[in-house]
Amino acid sequence: MHLEFHDLVFDYPSSSGGGALRALAGVSGELAKGELLSVIGPNGAGKSTLIRLLSGLESPTSGRVLIDGQPMRDLAHKERARLVAVVPQFLDTLPEMHVGDFVLGGRYAHLSRWRGPAATDRRAVRSALESCDCEGLEGRLMTQLSGGQRQRVLVARALAQEAPFLLVDEPTTSLDPAHQLAVFELLDGLVRGGRAALVVTHELNLASQFATSVSLLDQGRVVHEGKAAEVLTRSVLEPVYGPGLTYGQLPIVSGGERPFVLPWRGGREG
Repeated sequence: MHLEFHDLVFDYPSSSGGGALRALAGVSGELAKGELLSVIGPNGAGKSTLIRLLSGLESPTSGRVLIDGQPMRDLAHKERARLVAVVPQFLDTLPEMHVGDFVLGGRYAHLSRWRGPAATDRRAVRSALESCDCEGLEGRLMTQLSGGQRQRVLVARALAQEAPFLLVDEPTTSLDPAHQLAVFELLDGLVRGGRAALVVTHELNLASQFATSVSLLDQGRVVHEGKAAEVLTRSVLEPVYGPGLTYGQLPIVSGGERPFVLPWRGGREG
């Protein structure tokens, strides 16, 4: 299966009554099973807007989103939910519900209005909670969770959906380093198992370790795309992020090296 997007443009209406604010200005790309695409870029580059368009939560001002050649806009809500799962950065409001019921909500596309959750739904929820290190939280209210726990539960809900495409918006927000790594290892395992993931992240070094490709957005445009070794370099990143980052290479167990980038003032390239 392929998720394709062509020449996506999206304008937000101006709150001041002036011209529209262009968030995306002709973004194209594709995502196939077995791929983990990391989308990086500064704040306001259009990364979260891209996820909203690819998930069908917003319609582009112009351009197309296709799943196996079928326009996203032609799919009913349940059809989209069977194909695409979204992990948002945060929830606008926290529901007054237990974690287990919240994650079960990710099974929406698989549930019938004529029956309650089946054993397969319960198993999917259990597996998702275990995968995200959320065992024991089922009976807790969402409002009782820490920021990091809520983030892991958001990932668990998307996993329970069992969709082939995952769109993940900054999944490591509020997570400690061990759980940041665990989330990317989880996504890596899902991708190796046949799913596809597009992950918006500011964690450049996790993108370096796990992404099959990296796309750099700036001012609503893709300014560079390729392997991590091609994108995470001074010549590509400095025009976007400015000076002050330290660049280097780390050896990996399988041989060769991977780039790293540190926000280290006054650093020099290693």
